[in-house]
Amino acid sequence: MEDLITKLLLEFGEDPSREGLVNTPRRVATSWKFLTSGYGVDVDGVLNNALFDVDYSEMVIVKDIDFFSLCEHHLLPFFGKCHVAYIPRTKVIGLSKIPRLVDVFARRLQVQERLTNQIAATIHDKINPLGVAVVMEATHLCMAMRGVEKQRSFAVTSAMLGAFRDRDRTRMEFLELIRRRHD
Repeated sequence: MEDLITKLLLEFGEDPSREGLVNTPRRVATSWKFLTSGYGVDVDGVLNNALFDVDYSEMVIVKDIDFFSLCEHHLLPFFGKCHVAYIPRTKVIGLSKIPRLVDVFARRLQVQERLTNQIAATIHDKINPLGVAVVMEATHLCMAMRGVEKQRSFAVTSAMLGAFRDRDRTRMEFLELIRRRHD
């Protein structure tokens, strides 16, 4: 990877041997390995059996989960907040596992729509809840730095499964609860 980055610097018209760039190929390779580390992560390992039987059938929400990812079209970052909710049937997920699950899929080359669906589908598959909802709000640097150059725009995607798709009232409750800001 370092050799490729050195070649890329040369293509830019840069001198990879100048002081500020001498270690850049190594630093970029290390950075890219971290930013795409989600490919090498096993979801079951992340969840680490933190799936618990409980007698609880109300909405569970983890909101304002910071995330960053890389756009698969331009290899530029997009970042923002993820909000996840589910209504347990018989099992809940350890609360800290939800942000970890977001990171698994965010640390891959992505489009926001797929990322949103992957998170929802995984929760659905692992605990078979009555419903799952995921809303992601993100700023895309491919839109801010190039192309349309709209720095203040952001994209919102959602995945609604089960009760969140079938019941307007459940969906609206979730959307209202994530709109409220923690003061």
